Amino acid sequence: MAHIIAKDLVVEFPIYQGAQRSMRKTFLKAATGGKLAGNDSRVTVRAVDGATFSINDGERIGLLGHNGSGKTTLLRALSGVFEPASGTLDIEGTITSLLDISQGFDLDSTGVENITLRAITMGHSPKRIKPYIDEICDFSGLGDYLKLPVRTYSSGMMMRLAFAISTCAESDILLMDEWLSVGDDDFKERATERLTHLFNRAAIVVIASHDKTMLARTCTRILHVEHGKVIRDETAKEFSGSDHAEKV
Repeated sequence: MAHIIAKDLVVEFPIYQGAQRSMRKTFLKAATGGKLAGNDSRVTVRAVDGATFSINDGERIGLLGHNGSGKTTLLRALSGVFEPASGTLDIEGTITSLLDISQGFDLDSTGVENITLRAITMGHSPKRIKPYIDEICDFSGLGDYLKLPVRTYSSGMMMRLAFAISTCAESDILLMDEWLSVGDDDFKERATERLTHLFNRAAIVVIASHDKTMLARTCTRILHVEHGKVIRDETAKEFSGSDHAEKV
């Protein structure tokens, strides 16, 4: 069964600089919400600081916190983008990550070629993605534009293709940074239907959002993140009945 178990998880980013740049340290601390440490020549931003939690099959987890609190970095660690500096992270199950879905395109390759390229960067094998290519092309609604280099696409067209690729296959674990809303009204409706389907079918969902009402309605637990730490773990019922929903 799918699960995620983090114990004392730490994600750090080293920043090399001279000691005289203390103003930059202050700025980075304010901007990232992380903890800064180090010596005169090296500063480390600790974006996730000793997070410990477990998520079991069937749970929907909401990550709640201010901008720069570490929510997105934590999601990227779960998706495998960032390696832990220390601590342990045990994940069982296939993962669909809907983080930065518009990044990673080869602008000189066609839309069809990018379907395979993007699938590989997402961790899927060409063999796994091959049965979905026709469905991705159809869902994107880009028609003959798929034969053209992606650099000729508008940002909206690129987002439609990225969404179609990223959501083509069901996975055990779904990671989301806010609820995606892309395209014009027609595509947005179809995208919402597909996203809802993936959400309902996944064994585990982890979503970061500022929408407290949505998190309370769709999640079973809320993890409150502040300065890279998970400071509170409560059920959605506890969250709805507390004053935290209004204060965050």
